[in-house]
Amino acid sequence: MKANLIEENKREISNKLQKEQDNLKLLQERLSKSAQLTEGIGSILNTFEQRLSRLEETILPVYNETENLQKAQHNIDRTLHLLDNVISHYEVAADVEHIIEKSPGEGGINLQTYIDALNRLASAQKYFEKNIPQSVELINVSSFFHKGSDKLNAEFKTILDKYNTPVLPVVLLDLINFDEPPAKEVKVTPKQIPDEAKSHLIKISSWLLDNGRDEYLTVYGKVRGNVLQRSLTMLRNHQKSVSGGSVHGTTSSPMLKTKFPNRHETSRKPSTRRIHQVFERKANKMFLKASQTLEHSTGLSLGTRRASHLDTSYTGEELDNEQEMENYLISVIALHRLMQFEQILMKDIITPAHQPRVFELIVREAMDTIVQDGENIISRAKKCIARHDFATVLVLFPIFKQLRNLKPEFERTVEDYDLNVKQKFDQIIQMLHSTGYKTLEDFIDSIRSDSVTQLPSDGTVHEMTSNVIMFLEQLLDYTDTIGIVLEQDQNYTRQLSKLKFTDRSKALLGLYIKKVLVQLNHTLISKSEQYNDFALKALFRLNNNNYVLKSLQRTHLMDLYLISEPKCQDYYYNSIQDNKKTYSQSWHKLLNYINCDDPAVNFHSEKLKDKERAVLKERFAGFNKEIDEISRVQRGYSIPDIELRESIKRDNKELIIPRYNAFFNKYSHFPFTKNTDKYIKHKPDEVSAIIDRFFDVAA
Repeated sequence: MKANLIEENKREISNKLQKEQDNLKLLQERLSKSAQLTEGIGSILNTFEQRLSRLEETILPVYNETENLQKAQHNIDRTLHLLDNVISHYEVAADVEHIIEKSPGEGGINLQTYIDALNRLASAQKYFEKNIPQSVELINVSSFFHKGSDKLNAEFKTILDKYNTPVLPVVLLDLINFDEPPAKEVKVTPKQIPDEAKSHLIKISSWLLDNGRDEYLTVYGKVRGNVLQRSLTMLRNHQKSVSGGSVHGTTSSPMLKTKFPNRHETSRKPSTRRIHQVFERKANKMFLKASQTLEHSTGLSLGTRRASHLDTSYTGEELDNEQEMENYLISVIALHRLMQFEQILMKDIITPAHQPRVFELIVREAMDTIVQDGENIISRAKKCIARHDFATVLVLFPIFKQLRNLKPEFERTVEDYDLNVKQKFDQIIQMLHSTGYKTLEDFIDSIRSDSVTQLPSDGTVHEMTSNVIMFLEQLLDYTDTIGIVLEQDQNYTRQLSKLKFTDRSKALLGLYIKKVLVQLNHTLISKSEQYNDFALKALFRLNNNNYVLKSLQRTHLMDLYLISEPKCQDYYYNSIQDNKKTYSQSWHKLLNYINCDDPAVNFHSEKLKDKERAVLKERFAGFNKEIDEISRVQRGYSIPDIELRESIKRDNKELIIPRYNAFFNKYSHFPFTKNTDKYIKHKPDEVSAIIDRFFDVAA
């Protein structure tokens, strides 16, 4: 059984082996057949490649020749076209000669025909310049082209000159309407150039610019600039001619009443006389106010002026023409309106890229004139500042305010232009601002550097102090404008951030008042050092501090000062008390003579020794000498303020009388001398009477 199983396995294995051998043989046959097929295909491909190469070598020259023939045909066509074009260039000079020799509009030749002829010449000129630069034809074509361009430029100027009539003053003044709010665009403009003429200008300017001829830009700027300048000059002359009376468009116009309130009357007086009267009334009012205050509180009179480095009185020598100031303002406003007219006129004629340059040419001369007039006013103002005539310069503040109000509308007019017109307008405002600021600051410097060395011999109020108060009072009329001037100083705005206020301008003026009074105080303290007598020095400071305090309290100055320095009144009160204490030291030597607590006079018995009698003689004699000397000296001192004068006398009595009374009662009956009248000269009530005569020259 086992043997049969083994035999069967062998037969099975033998069958499988035979089957695999048959499969291997079949595979070998197929591989051999595949190799033969591969070799055959490779042979076919090689043959095909060889045939394609031979075909390409045969066909390619045919294609190249065809392409060359096509290029040749294209070159021939192009050459024929260029030849036709070249021939036309040679003929253009003869064709357009009869047109160029005439001007546009002459002999029935309209502007478009003339421009078409110039375009043909321009084309021919470019050809000859590029291809035959040395040819006679180029000379002929260029000659005709330049001649035609020059005539077109001349035609442009002829049209402009034909319509260069300036705007009449009455028309211009009627067009300045202050009653309406400022508008971004001017709706009503004077008709200066007709539409047909304007269309010709537009067409000519376009051609000239396209062909590199920009001379017309300068021509336009100068011609229109001359029109603007003449319009402004006629207005200025008109204003001067009517300054003595009311004429339509000037003093009677409601626009001026709106812009310049309270400065016009139905019947105008000569301007110089009017402003003189204005300042005279103002000066008299201030003088009366100051006189009443001084006479009531100090007993002084302002009838006679003393020489002072600080002078706030108005002389009228430099800035004495109100009409001039008004005319200047009207000229600036009129110039702005004329600029708007010119801006509208040139929009279509001048391309936007060139408008800034042309606009500057138009307004340059007139703007320079306005700037020069402003500089002249500023120059005269600076002369006033140089001689410390500060009150006169204050008339610049209204001008500064009006021009500053005009600035936003002016900037809208020139906002699309990159030119210096805005800078020149800003220059005028800045000059007024800087001069106003210089006035304020130089006033402080004049206090600091006051050159008057002579002080009141009686220690009364210094004239500089009264002048400073008078000047500050005048500033109250210009609070808003001064606030604008000062707020551009970072020192003021930095201090402003620390204050509590409701009105910015009042707060700024308050800071300025503080600055002035602080400097005044420093200067007075410095000047007071010239006094050799410390009592007189103290009285001088006392008088001036008291005067400043009462002057501030009787005006609105104190209200503004309190904004910048809430404790300012406390300072003056404390300063007054300190100076009183300093003054009281003048009595120390006298008090030493009547000091009952001094051990040197502490006697235990009325029976005196020679040494003790000598001490009492020395004390009484010393007191007599001191009281007589102090009385002699201080009767010449002055305390003008009645209330202050009486308080000082009262303080003196309270300081001296009780002590002298005690000393007198204690030692006057001592038998220290046989010559009593020599040593006991003054009884206590007599000393009181002596003190009552202090600070009274008449006594």
